[in-house]
This record gives sequence, structure tokens and C-alpha cells, in this order.
Amino acid sequence: MYYVRYFDPWRSGLCTCPTKYSLNIYTGCDHSCIYCYITSYIPNAFQIRIKRDLIKKLRMDLKTIDKNRVISISNSSDPYPTVEKKLGITRRAIGILAQKRFKYQIITKSDIVVRDIDILEESRCCVATTITTLDEGVAGKLEPNAPSPKRRINALLKLHQKGIPVVLRIDPIIPFLNDAEIEQLVDRMSFVDHVVVSTFKPRFDSWSRFRSVFPDIAGRLEKLYFKSGRKIGNSWYLPRDMRLDLLRRAKNAVEAYGVSFGSCRENFYSHPSCDGTHLIE
Repeated sequence: MYYVRYFDPWRSGLCTCPTKYSLNIYTGCDHSCIYCYITSYIPNAFQIRIKRDLIKKLRMDLKTIDKNRVISISNSSDPYPTVEKKLGITRRAIGILAQKRFKYQIITKSDIVVRDIDILEESRCCVATTITTLDEGVAGKLEPNAPSPKRRINALLKLHQKGIPVVLRIDPIIPFLNDAEIEQLVDRMSFVDHVVVSTFKPRFDSWSRFRSVFPDIAGRLEKLYFKSGRKIGNSWYLPRDMRLDLLRRAKNAVEAYGVSFGSCRENFYSHPSCDGTHLIE
């Protein structure tokens, strides 16, 4: 396979995602989120690069893969970076998937996705959007080049109103920064079909960025992560009791609305399809 790959995040037993494929339409992501993990394995990760012959090779890949498995778009980039508005590579790619009736999930922070409602309506798909906070000021520091939370919420609502299954990702939850908003955020987004949550799991590079932007909060978190927490692989986890308390709060808030709940790499209760791909028919 050229660009469609098996989804296998670091071969970790913590991953409870169903078997699926991954397709990163672009290399890199210009949203430049300070907590992003891709900087640990993609050089110049916040610079967008165009993949050579992607559409041609995607057509070739589709001849070899299982049509019943979901294609996740994208896990190491955003399928709707700024340049997508002009280039339309993602639009062409999902148009092919829709035509050939492949299942896929869009994962994005961009409201450019609403441009493609005409294709999404005819697809076997769902759309997941990450919203970490309702505070525009905090979001501007956490996700400096991403569309505002308000724009993302409006985009997800438009998709929902068109009958497209939608997923909210509250990822990451960061103590002392956005954890107090869990219930408020779930309440604001109670129209969604599924919610996925995950706590902040810093690596060396993402921690350095976080500490430079939020030095006071980093000072409070440092002991929790690096003294009382646990390192799993290349990521640091919060102390178990604190982490599970945050996840229980999120689960209770989500399930109060009758919405399915998933957690990502937490060793905590999760819907069998933690990512929300059970919504795809």
C-alpha cells in the first residue's frame, strides 16, 4: 500500500480502537497545537507538505484493502489545513471514497469541512472534531492556527443538521487549564452522537512547548506528571487516581445525555468503538 496504512499507534495495548486503516492526506499540520504528538516523529511537523500523486496512489490502494474497515482521515495531520481550501485534495479523495462506498472517518479541527457536505451526505462516514475549550483566549494559545472553538462548534452543528454522524473529541483534558470546563463543554455539544476524551500525555517536545506558553500551570503539573505520574512508552501520564477522576466526570456528563462515550489510550471504560466509528453504516 502507498498511502493507506494499517492504523497501529505504536503497537500499544492501551489502544482500544477497532481495526481500521489510516490515511494522512497531507504531511504535517499547520494548526500548530502546542500539545500535538506528531512533532515527536514528523520533522518540521507544523509545515504542510503535499504528497506526490496522492489521488492516483489512493485509487491503487483501494484495490487492495478491505472495504468493510474504516479509513481514518487523518491521525498524523489534519485533512483540512489552510491550503485545502485552495487545493481541494481532501475533497477529491473523499469523493473517490464516497463513489466506491468505502467507510471513512474525518478527524479535523477545521470548519472547511462544511464545504464538503454534499459529498459527506452521500458517504458512509462520520466526522470528529476536537474542541478542548470554549475559552477563545485559551484556545488561541493552545491551538494558535486552528479555527476558533465557535467556528468548530458551528461546523459540527451544520453537519449534524444535515444528518451526518458527528463526534466530539475533548482531547486533551489538562488539569488547571480546561478540566473545569468538562461538564460545560459536554452540555454545549450535547447534540453530538459520540464523545471521545483523553488526558494530556506530554512527550518531551510537547511539554517544552506547553511550559513556554503556560509556565504557571506547567509548574503545578510538573510534580504530578514527573514525580507522581507514570511514563508509558514516550508519554507521561497523570497519577492514576487523578486521571480516572477526570475520566469519570467526563463519562458521567456524556452519558447523562444518552450519548455514547469513549476514552483514548487510558485503560478506562470505553465504548467498543472508542473512536465513534460505530456510527458509520
